[in-house]
Formats: sequence, C-alpha cells, structure tokens
Amino acid sequence: MEDVKYEVEECRGVLRVYSDGTILRLTKPSFEVPIHDDGSILWKDVVFQAMHNLQLRLYKPASPISAAKLPVFYYIHGGGFCIGSRAWPNCHNFCFKLASELQAVVISPDYRLAPENRLPTAIEDGYAAIKWLQDQAVSDEPDTWLTDVADFSRVFISGDSAGGNIAHNLAVRLQAGSVELDPVRVRGYVYLLPFFGGTIRTKFEAEGPKDAFLNIELIDRFWRLSIPIGSTTDHPLVNPFGPNSPNLENIDLDPILVLVGGCDLLKDRAQDYANKLKNYGKNIEYVEFEGQQHGFFTINPNSESSKKLMLIIKKFIQDNSS
Repeated sequence: MEDVKYEVEECRGVLRVYSDGTILRLTKPSFEVPIHDDGSILWKDVVFQAMHNLQLRLYKPASPISAAKLPVFYYIHGGGFCIGSRAWPNCHNFCFKLASELQAVVISPDYRLAPENRLPTAIEDGYAAIKWLQDQAVSDEPDTWLTDVADFSRVFISGDSAGGNIAHNLAVRLQAGSVELDPVRVRGYVYLLPFFGGTIRTKFEAEGPKDAFLNIELIDRFWRLSIPIGSTTDHPLVNPFGPNSPNLENIDLDPILVLVGGCDLLKDRAQDYANKLKNYGKNIEYVEFEGQQHGFFTINPNSESSKKLMLIIKKFIQDNSS
C-alpha cells in the first residue's frame, strides 16, 4: 500500500512540514496588516549574501533632523528561526518607526530559516549581515545611499525574539569593541523578547497563560524544527547557560538592553540572563512591560508601551554613542 502523506508540523499557517520530508512555505504571513509608508522614510533592498540570495532592507529618514551622520541600528526579525521575513508588513512598519523615532539608518536582514536550515545557519547569516556593513565601510566603491549618512562608529545590533537570540550570539562572538569589524564599531545590543531555551522549564513557561500569543506548544515546535538534529534545548546557541555554553563571566561584552513583556512566556529566561550578567559585572539593563505579550511592539506599534519602548531604546543609543 502506498504511504499517505500527512502533516507533521505547522507554524502560524505559514510553514507546513509533511511526513515525507516535504515542506510548504508561504512567503506572506497569515495576517493582513496595512503598510504605513508615508514617504518620510526612504528604503531599498540590497543583496548581502549572493550565494544564498540573502537580502537586507535599508531605511533612512528622507529629511534627517540633524546634519550629523546617523547611528546604524540592525533589526533582526523573529519567528522562532522558522518563519518571518524583512518584507513582512509588521516588520516593515516597525522598521519605518525605528528609522523615524531613533533618527537612524535601520538595517533589517533576512536569514535562512529552519527546518531546511537548522542552527547555526541563522547565526552565521546574521554575522554575514554585519560583515556586509564592514565591506561597505572599507569599499572603494561603496553604496553612497548608505555611506553618505551612516556613522559606522555607532552601530547597534537589535533582534526580536529569534533575532534577539541571534543578537546575543553575535555579542558573544564579536565581544566588547568589535575589533574584527574595524572601522565598524558596535556600541551596544538591544534584545527584544529574546528567544532562549533550556531543557528545564522555567516557572512562567510552566504556569504562564496557556492562551499566550507565543504559547508553550509553539515554543517547543520552533525548537524542535530549528535545533541541530540530535541536540537538546541546552545547546549553546539556545541556552546561554547550558552545560556546554561559554562562560559569559569570562567574556567582555558591549552594553546590553533587554526588553520583555510581562505576559511573555520567555520572560523568566530573559530576566535570568540579565540578572546573571549583572552579577558578573556586565553593563546590562532589563525592562519589563507589565501586561504585554510577545511581539507587542509590532502587533500594536502605537500603544503606550510601544512608545515607551522606543524612548528607552533611544536613550540607550544616546547613552552609548560616545
């Protein structure tokens, strides 16, 4: 008898994995969001990794408030390493807001997704997106659209959820001063609800709201699909304090800002991360937004919490720019 193909895993209606190993992936999210492009922010797409046709999206204010060069702010999208794109409307709109509110050049890179490309692929692609900026900084024929306005000595690396995990792994790899990127200088990292894991459930993962936007079943599914075959969620790229993870106490890190929602099941891991790094004497700030769920700032970018989040990021950039 012929085997009947059936669905094994499904993520947000965008990704479907079947029993015969085939994968169906939609390019658009399952939700409809209007794009708010009022012309105040200029943007364009650039290939940063030709071999895999990986693109990043660049944003800059059409009429910057200041004549000075602008800080560079990377925004690495989320999606459990399995879904998401720089081109998704929620990501696109948030980058408009970042470029406008922060008065920054925003760089939003794509990366290869799981399960076709399991970790560490996403981390490597994130690194390639940062190295692309260094190539621009030293090029004899750079893209002046970028280089005329970007201050390569003031770069901030931010990531949302899985992107926050990538940002952490880049912070560990590049370390304080980001010497290998010279003349590009990373000044700090902003983790937005970072996606960390571990084999032992945290209290909030076990007892938090079952109807959370990012619920525990989906968290488990994302890890199942994205960690290397045969690994557990204590993998060093997943759990910063796993048994085989590098000792962060011995690593010199640039300043880090961690922002989470109070109803986010990932909250405990982010708070534990911040507390441990603070105890190690690192420059780290942790802010929790009461009552907010995972992804609140892209789901409702005009809420009071989202506005407050933007002001906190802006202050972090100002405090770490000199």
